Amino acid sequence: MIPPQIFSQINDKCSEGLALALASDEDGAIMEFQWCNKAFSKITGYAASEAIGQRGTILIGADMEQGVHLYIIEKLMKWENFSTKTLNNRKNGETYWQRMSWTHLSDPETGDHWWLCSIIELEDDRPEPATIDAKDLAASDHESFVRAVEQVHLLEKENARLHQLARSVAKDANEDALTGLSNRRHFEVELKTWIENLKKHGTEFAVLYIDLDRFKFVNDSLGHDAGDRLLVSVADMLRDLTDTSDLVARLGGDEFVILKPLGDTALNISSLADEIVKRTQTPFTCDGKSAACSASVGVAIAKTKMDNPQQVVTDADEALYHAKSQGKGRWSFFTEEMHAKSIATKQLSSDLLLACERREFIPYFQPLIDATTGRISSAEMLVRWDHPTRGILAPAAFLETAANMGILKRIDEIIFASLSEALAYLDEANIDLPRVAVNVSAGRLADPSFIHDIRSSGIDPARLTIEILESVYLDRMGDVVRWTIDELDELGVTIALDDFGTGHASVSGLLEIRPDILKIDRHFIQPIFDEASATPLVESIISIGKGLGMLVVAEGVETEEHARLLREMGCDYLQGFYFGRPMSKEDLRAMLIETEGQFWPQQSADSESGNIRALGQAV
Repeated sequence: MIPPQIFSQINDKCSEGLALALASDEDGAIMEFQWCNKAFSKITGYAASEAIGQRGTILIGADMEQGVHLYIIEKLMKWENFSTKTLNNRKNGETYWQRMSWTHLSDPETGDHWWLCSIIELEDDRPEPATIDAKDLAASDHESFVRAVEQVHLLEKENARLHQLARSVAKDANEDALTGLSNRRHFEVELKTWIENLKKHGTEFAVLYIDLDRFKFVNDSLGHDAGDRLLVSVADMLRDLTDTSDLVARLGGDEFVILKPLGDTALNISSLADEIVKRTQTPFTCDGKSAACSASVGVAIAKTKMDNPQQVVTDADEALYHAKSQGKGRWSFFTEEMHAKSIATKQLSSDLLLACERREFIPYFQPLIDATTGRISSAEMLVRWDHPTRGILAPAAFLETAANMGILKRIDEIIFASLSEALAYLDEANIDLPRVAVNVSAGRLADPSFIHDIRSSGIDPARLTIEILESVYLDRMGDVVRWTIDELDELGVTIALDDFGTGHASVSGLLEIRPDILKIDRHFIQPIFDEASATPLVESIISIGKGLGMLVVAEGVETEEHARLLREMGCDYLQGFYFGRPMSKEDLRAMLIETEGQFWPQQSADSESGNIRALGQAV
């Protein structure tokens, strides 16, 4: 580690101007100075307090040649180390010659990108302009004069070529290579100009944030070349719908944005959003194949009364998210309610991260009852969040946000780690609880360490049921998931298919995984007394499960009438509020002691059927 005393001498005594700038991960030409030495301030005229926090563009003086300026931008964008000699200006406008060098640095711990800028002031070594006496020219050799004229012509051509190259580099720096629209960098620069005009002149404008809803499907089904053609087609459509005063940019991927002056009314803004949605609903065709690819649009207005007009793009993005959440293929204006929801979501996300660190997720249990004996045969373990200020929260309050954050696997790990302790606590009631069922997310099921966690938990696999959502096994049956299911089966863990019928139910899917247990979703169970079609549908699902050798669980049993009818229809196990709501392990233990495990009267002998199962055989 460099001693502070040595580092301070570098700042005070080094005659070479030095500065450190933190660069954007996406573009090396976008940076902010974080430190400079005294020589840097002396040479450039910028005090440290003036330079720190400023962009690297403060080092581009008015007298710097355009070609040199563009050369510097190109090298920075490509993260190339370089050095150049150029005429430049100090802060006060005074010109001077300098040697400017840039060195790319990176932090291996954080991944941050840095630039080390070095500036050395040079003597003005340009030769004095030569004066040619007419008498000397007349006396010169004619052949030498001709060669000089030819050299002048060559230099003029080279100068024209360099100017053309400079224009080309400037265009490339601001233009999206695929669509020809403005790129993200140019959009960010222009946005600042539009915001300045809003502040100074009250020129209000709209931001339309556009995202293609099914772009990945086009890429996957028709190929990346088709995806590129679609993006070009959308870019052409946006050019056709906008005016020359508008700015249209592609931010990357399938995201586009439009800046449009507001004018006297917002009607032209809503009309533009309507037309974008309408045109993108037309199927996209490539090489004779077609695919649907709608678009969602979020709209926000930058107004003079806004406290923070820089927020307008984020507001448009929030409106876009709202449009997608309402079914996609539509547009939405930003509202204050969206802003409040966004703030709440951000707070919830922050709280969820802390909850994972503090392990605030706890298990709750809901009984599963043997339809024949009426005794408890299993308890499904459900996640709850013991929030420090809001109390016990059900999954509906946080699960969607947790899924969007990608932390479901972490929550699963926390809950599963508590299973062994919970089982031991329940067993102390001296009531036979044959099994505990655990819901597993797709991410957890695809984690190879899941099997290791089961083996090292000390839990008897014969007492464990893993419940898999139907969408997990039908949509994500990759090699890792298939391997995990095979390993669970080999360990003796029971596999249950949860919420059957709510996703993409298929007999072929059931045949692929062959779960031990089929759980019929509550949405099919609850209306069996009120809707004529409900009973035959439930009977069909039961028949499918039985025909494939599976045990059947009915979820959502809320009344004794429900329970009796489902038992008569052949369900092996019953679960629902009639037998108990999800409860803490302490409440479940108290209930086990109070009931001695008998939650419902045993089926009488004269009503027994071939569907009777032995206690503890399943679930």
